[in-house]
Amino acid sequence: MAGIGKTLIYLGLLLVIVGVVFSLAGKLPWLGHLPGDITIQRERFTFYFPLATCILISLIISLVLYFFRR
Repeated sequence: MAGIGKTLIYLGLLLVIVGVVFSLAGKLPWLGHLPGDITIQRERFTFYFPLATCILISLIISLVLYFFRR
């Protein structure tokens, strides 16, 4: 049962971190507008894919999970 307890605590901490990131995301104007984010604008069509932002978020999540596993 101790293993389940630790897992739940880590999951709770991860949810708190994700919640803080989502609440602060609107206050970071550069998030979503990094160099490497793809934007294609035509007359009646706009395509936006935040490639660099996705890579940055993935890197941060990977580092956080790496430190939790240790």
